[in-house]
Amino acid sequence: MLYLIGLGLGDAKDITVKGLEVIKQCSRVYLEAYTSILTVGKEALEEFYGKELILADRETVEQEADTILKDALQCDVAFLVVGDPFGATTHSDLILRAVKLGVSYRVIHNASILNAVGCCGLQLYNFGETVSIVFWTDTWKPESFFNKITKNRRNGMHTLCLLDIKVKEQSVENLMRGKKIYEPPRYMSVNQAAEQLLAVIQNRRLQGEEPEVTEATVCVGLARVGGADQQIASGTLQEMTTVALGDPLHSLIVTGTLHPLEVDMLKLFAVDKSVFEQS
Repeated sequence: MLYLIGLGLGDAKDITVKGLEVIKQCSRVYLEAYTSILTVGKEALEEFYGKELILADRETVEQEADTILKDALQCDVAFLVVGDPFGATTHSDLILRAVKLGVSYRVIHNASILNAVGCCGLQLYNFGETVSIVFWTDTWKPESFFNKITKNRRNGMHTLCLLDIKVKEQSVENLMRGKKIYEPPRYMSVNQAAEQLLAVIQNRRLQGEEPEVTEATVCVGLARVGGADQQIASGTLQEMTTVALGDPLHSLIVTGTLHPLEVDMLKLFAVDKSVFEQS
């Protein structure tokens, strides 16, 4: 059997009782290590679970998935995912491969950033399409995420922006030379995401548009959601460029139409409460 097990968002103790029982019975336990991170390291998980973990980076999952799955024909194999197993499309692909190979599977769910963002006081049913904001480079500055945020805003919906994670990435130079030398891990901050959003706004204005999202749009920055040192800050998009939220992982919400109850909740985390008094 292949088990896909959600680990939740905080530390080793966020796993469900059911998930922990399954891990203890599995012969091989993989820890997916590229779509998200926990606030604790692999060693802390191994100590709490009482099992050795095999780190599965993007390369492992994409190139050796069949090996992982063939093991699951012979014994119980667990694939651990930070948050919920279906928080990333990669894991749907793993299930499709499993079915193709005749491997039975079971999913054990847990909390995900997609529902835990309710901690800031915005109602989950008022969220539209989730977007990803990637790190820009000198030659690649995609803006497609902004169009989705705009569409959500026009429909009165909030947008959860998942911020880029670069783990075990190669530089173009090393990639071209075939050298397996990896860049240091990078995690996009709320500040960086807000700066990129402001740059898109400026670009749109230069093209003669008046964007739906502006410097004064109310946003929410979140860091380490589910952890003991979780941080939340609400304010304008401009304020998000300087708010200090500390270590990763960060997420950003661009709000749509705010209900009075949502406004009252956001005031609890306001950088400047006068922003909400005016709205």
